Amino acid sequence: MEFLVEFEVTVPKGTAEREVKDRDTAESAAAAALARQGHLVRLWRAPVERGKTNAVGVYSAESRAELDSLLSALPLSDWMQVIITPLAPHPNDPVSARTGVFQLPQPRLTLVYRLEATLGEPLDLGDVAQGHRRIVPQTGGGFTGPEINGKLLPGASADWQIVMPDGTSFADIRYTLQTDTGDLLYVQSRGVRHGSAEVLARLARGEDVDAGEYTFRTSTQIETAAPQLDWLNKGVFISVGGRQAAGVIYETYLVG
Repeated sequence: MEFLVEFEVTVPKGTAEREVKDRDTAESAAAAALARQGHLVRLWRAPVERGKTNAVGVYSAESRAELDSLLSALPLSDWMQVIITPLAPHPNDPVSARTGVFQLPQPRLTLVYRLEATLGEPLDLGDVAQGHRRIVPQTGGGFTGPEINGKLLPGASADWQIVMPDGTSFADIRYTLQTDTGDLLYVQSRGVRHGSAEVLARLARGEDVDAGEYTFRTSTQIETAAPQLDWLNKGVFISVGGRQAAGVIYETYLVG
């Protein structure tokens, strides 16, 4: 079942700023978990007076009782006033069962982490059968996300690139992350970076180029032995990349 949920959040007067910040952070993590589990479908924010927050969301749950349980567990629940409206199919819905089209859920993207990695001097192997081979070591950096944060481990991280004559790069990126709690993540991304000849030439010269001027996308897999992070082993992920003069940035998203 799907439900329209309207929230009004009022911060009690006299609440310490630190508590508000901590609860907001915990709320973001809880929302990310609900999205990953398929319960939070969409969420919007409406502008309201200072000290309040209004939001409208679409949630999916087996029953009203399950939804009530999910909402009551939110970190901001005791500051919330909630209106819940059950939703039912409409005959004019373009993808309703009445049209004979089997409806599939639209994929959703949830940010898992943003990694900012520093790079070492590339190792240039030259022309091989597949193209021009370069190995670019990743020498350090950190990542932050709604649920996990930590650092990149040098010595176990690099990008094995194939560069084509037109400047297009095919990436085989393998790096190792360590969370703040000591858990290890092995990440492998395969993708492509392409753009106009002028933009790729600027990138090759080591200039800072706006990431919107070219395409840098990868499909990503994550492995870990940490039981509390087992959901990473079962996820489908994509990453958006951006090359800088001294480093690279990856934002990795869970496809829900």
